Amino acid sequence: MPTPSTPTNGWLGQCSNIVLQQAIRDCDQAYKDFFDSLKSKRVGKRVGAPRFKSRKDNRQAIRLRTGGFSIRANGKLRLARIGDVTVSWSRDLPSAPSSVTVVKTADDRYFASFVVEVGDETLPEAVEEHGQDIEGGLDLGLSAFVVDQHGRVIDNPRFLRRAERKLKRAQRELSRKQRGSNNRAKARRRLARQHAKVADTRSDWLHKATTSIVQGNQLVVLEELAVSGLARTRLAKSVHDASWGTFRRLLSEKATRYGRELIVIDRWLPTSQTCSACGRIDGAKPLSVRTWSCPCGTVHDRDRNAAINILAAGRAERLNACGDQVRPHTGAQVDEAGSSATPRGDAAPRAA
Repeated sequence: MPTPSTPTNGWLGQCSNIVLQQAIRDCDQAYKDFFDSLKSKRVGKRVGAPRFKSRKDNRQAIRLRTGGFSIRANGKLRLARIGDVTVSWSRDLPSAPSSVTVVKTADDRYFASFVVEVGDETLPEAVEEHGQDIEGGLDLGLSAFVVDQHGRVIDNPRFLRRAERKLKRAQRELSRKQRGSNNRAKARRRLARQHAKVADTRSDWLHKATTSIVQGNQLVVLEELAVSGLARTRLAKSVHDASWGTFRRLLSEKATRYGRELIVIDRWLPTSQTCSACGRIDGAKPLSVRTWSCPCGTVHDRDRNAAINILAAGRAERLNACGDQVRPHTGAQVDEAGSSATPRGDAAPRAA
């Protein structure tokens, strides 16, 4: 028996029943994931309890499955109980979509995201050119975003830092407006547009950088970083601005999509302390030290040396998985590697 309409729930009748049914399915799945996480039945990071949505949330979303939407011949998107919506298509859909999620962002923009089936996107194997490796060891940092084993540097764009002045001005204007007023709503949208500009610019840059790296390397090796730990230090704003977590996620997704291999090595390997020429572990160094000399006579750039060691550890880990070796090799001679070196010499979270 349907629930009678009341002033409290009458607004539910203004939207399609498909949206309400999908919301119930999403709620059921969220509680299932939550309880499975509590019982350790779910693989991955622990999931928190679901939170209720509100009509006053600045970000809103609905999901429609087949039957609740269709794509018209003129390129418009027809949504149940809404009608035809003009769409600026970013690309052609590779197949018929099975569902669409319409998102309204805090800056009053609308996006439609489709679930489609794609074919095999495996790229041809990367070809070695000019004696360069088709394997990349990447050392992530803050002064330089990425340095590889050849010393090639991708600078840190620092999108948040560059937009900080405009964000502060917009935040001050918002704080001076009376709560509940139209002027406050306008100021909130102006602030949201500034934040969206930073997020969109960063996302675009990360997609281009990760695509270039994945297409140019058959094997990509990263070092696992304690991002959550670094986000609680004085470097927190710079760490969030760098968005290492998103960078690693995009690399993982694109490596899987394009048939590349991604290896993430243990964060406790002292890659910044180990000489890539002789294997000597020279001890912890402050972040201000960018170059250092090993007693063997080699002068190291901190980031490039770490990238060389990261790639060596990734190669060893791949061989270990095939049963060839049992111990990583970072370039050191057996008789030169110190047996008393502590493997957790980088106990503090590394920022570079």
